[in-house]
Amino acid sequence: MLCDPCLPAGRSMPRWPKKYSQSLMNRVLTYRRVFVFWVPLAATWLMMASEGPFLAAVIARLVDPKYNLAAYGVAFSFALLVEAPVIMMMSASTALVRDKASYIKLRNFTYALNALITGVMLIGLTPQVFNWLVMGVIGLPENVARLTHLALIVLIPWPGAIGYRRFLHGVLIRSNLTRRVAYTTMIRLSTMASTALVLFWFTNLQGAVVGAAALSAGVSLEAIAARFLAHGVIKRLLSGEDSDTSRQTTMSYASIAKFYYPLALTSLIALGAHPIIAFFMGKSRFAVDSLAVLPVTISLAFIFISLALSYQEVVITFMGERGENYATLKKFAGILAIGVFAAMSIIAYTPASRLWLEQVAGLSPELAAFATKPLKILVFVPVFSVWLCFQRSFLVSVHRTGHITIATVVEVSILVVTLFCAIRYLDFVGIIAAVIALAFGRLCANLYLFSICQRILRGL
Repeated sequence: MLCDPCLPAGRSMPRWPKKYSQSLMNRVLTYRRVFVFWVPLAATWLMMASEGPFLAAVIARLVDPKYNLAAYGVAFSFALLVEAPVIMMMSASTALVRDKASYIKLRNFTYALNALITGVMLIGLTPQVFNWLVMGVIGLPENVARLTHLALIVLIPWPGAIGYRRFLHGVLIRSNLTRRVAYTTMIRLSTMASTALVLFWFTNLQGAVVGAAALSAGVSLEAIAARFLAHGVIKRLLSGEDSDTSRQTTMSYASIAKFYYPLALTSLIALGAHPIIAFFMGKSRFAVDSLAVLPVTISLAFIFISLALSYQEVVITFMGERGENYATLKKFAGILAIGVFAAMSIIAYTPASRLWLEQVAGLSPELAAFATKPLKILVFVPVFSVWLCFQRSFLVSVHRTGHITIATVVEVSILVVTLFCAIRYLDFVGIIAAVIALAFGRLCANLYLFSICQRILRGL
C-alpha cells in the first residue's frame, strides 16, 4: 500500500472503510488519542486566527489606518453575518456523512445554501440597501461607509468558498485525516499573506480593500485545495467502499434541514451580534477609536477562542451516541480552558500587551493605550468559549441541536441588553461596553446549556 503523508512516518495508509472507521471509535479513549487527533485541528484554527492580527497589522501601516481599520472591522462583521448559515457545515458533515447517499445529499444541500447566502450578499451591496443600513441605521461616517462598501464587494467570494471548504473539512475529519485539514489551512494562510504583502508593496489600494482581497484569495484557494486533498475519500464514498454500515440511515433533504436548521440559526444569531456591536459602538463615546481597535483586540482573543472551536469536531467524533466518553472529553476541555486563560492573561496583564498592540498590530501609542483595558476584560471570553463549545458539541453528538439555538438567543439577548444599558445609560466607551457584553452574554449561554446537558446525560 502507498504511504500517506498524513500518517506518521513508517505507517502505511489503511483502506478506509467500515473497519477502520469503526475501530477508530471503538478503541479506549485516552488523553493522548484526544490530543493527537486535536492537534492538527488546533493548528488549523490557530492559522486561521492569525489572519486577523496579520491583516490588522498590514492595514495599520497603510494610509489612514484609523478609518481603514474601522471599515475593515465593519465589513468583516457583515461578511461573517452572511457566512453564518454555513459556519456549522463542518460539524454537520462530520456528524452526517457516512456513505454515498449522505455525501451527495449534504453536498447538494451545501451548494444550495452557498447560492442563497451569496445572493443575499449581492442584494445587501446594492447602493439603496447598503447606504440605508450603514449610514442610516448604524450611522457610519461617509468615508468609513465608502471603504466598507469597497471591502464587501471584494469579499463576495468569501461565504461560498467558506461553506464548501467547511463541508469538505468535515468529510476529511470523519475519515481521520485531520492533518489534511491543516494542510489546506496552510495554503489559505500563505495565499492570504502573500496577497496582502504584494498589494501592500506594489499598489496604492486602501487598507480595507487590501485586507478583504487577501481574505478572499486565501479562502478561495483553500476551497480548491480541500477538494483536491479530499479526492480519494470522496471517490471511496461514491464507490461505496468508505461507508460506515453500522450507522447507515436513509437521509432526506428534510431530515438534513431539520438537523442543520438549529445550527445555522445559531450561527446566524451569534454572528449577527457583530453588526449589532458595530451599531451600538457607532453611537458611543469615542466611536471611531472603538471601531478601530475592535478588530485588533477581537482578533487577538480569537487566537485563543480558536483553540476552543478546534475542539468541537473532536468531541463530536469521540463522544459516542450515548455520551460514553463524556468524562474524558470534559477533563480535556478543563485543561484546555486553564491553558487559554493563562496564555492570554500573560499578554493582557503584562507589558507584552503594549508590545503586541504597538509592535505587532501596528497601532499608534494612543490607540494602543485605548485598547489595553478592553484586552484585559477579554481574557475571560476564551475560557467561556471552551465551555460553550464542549457543551454544544455534546448536544450535536446526541442530535439535540435545538438547545444550541436557544442558548445563542440567550447569549445575544444578554449581549444586546448589556450593550444598550452600558452605552445609553452608563455612558461607557464603546469598546469597553462591547467586551463586557461579549463576556457576560457568553457566560449566560453556558449557564443555560449546563442544566440542559446535565439533564440529557441523566437520561442517556
